[in-house]
Amino acid sequence: MSVSRALIILAAGGLAATAPAFAKPLPVMAPAAASASKTIVENASAMPNLSTLVAAVKAAGLVDTLNGTGPFTVFAPTNAAFSALPAGTVDTLLKPENKPQLTSVLTYHVVAGKVTAADLAKQIKAGGGTTMLTTVQGGQLKATMSGGKVMITDAAGGSATVTMADAPQSNGVVHVINKVLMPGG
Repeated sequence: MSVSRALIILAAGGLAATAPAFAKPLPVMAPAAASASKTIVENASAMPNLSTLVAAVKAAGLVDTLNGTGPFTVFAPTNAAFSALPAGTVDTLLKPENKPQLTSVLTYHVVAGKVTAADLAKQIKAGGGTTMLTTVQGGQLKATMSGGKVMITDAAGGSATVTMADAPQSNGVVHVINKVLMPGG
């Protein structure tokens, strides 16, 4: 698989979304190599549909950070989400001279602390239908519910759906999303 077909953030195994926040249970993905005792990066490395994440994390020099204690909440786009980006975007981000931009995009998908689907649903309800999440990058993500699913909106107005939630990691939780989120400015 080419690096351009495999980019950015992390998702991991053992995904089971049965949180009451969702109208229908989200798909479960539990590869044999995934484990709640492994870190975000270790589990992402075991997921073929998230190989882009590992390549980008390595290129950005974020492996040690995301293998750290955390906890972290990661909104992880799949490889398919990356193929929907404009042609050349992934290749451009992976160039060594663009490491600061790649790091910004990756850390925009990470929130400090562990936020489960149930936690997120409570925050959305308490916020009257919306909650704002501050990312490790420093930007904001807006979380809302639509049709029983959590939607994450980036600074540019792009919206991603959480397709799998609550993948437990030893250092946090991963929620798989179907679009790449982009920080503003």
